[in-house]
Amino acid sequence: MKTKELKDKNEKELRLILEEKKKKIEEARFKVAGGGIKNVKEIKENKKDVARILTILNQK
Repeated sequence: MKTKELKDKNEKELRLILEEKKKKIEEARFKVAGGGIKNVKEIKENKKDVARILTILNQK
């Protein structure tokens, strides 16, 4: 997600997106460990999104 998109959302929406992203990271880690996923780049992108969301929440 882009930073501009995230800044337009309210705190409640950001927290929902944050939980969703964290679940995706956890699921992807299990898939990588089990050999079921080839796109490990997805984990990195989700981690960056989590960091963006946390930064915006701290600014508010």
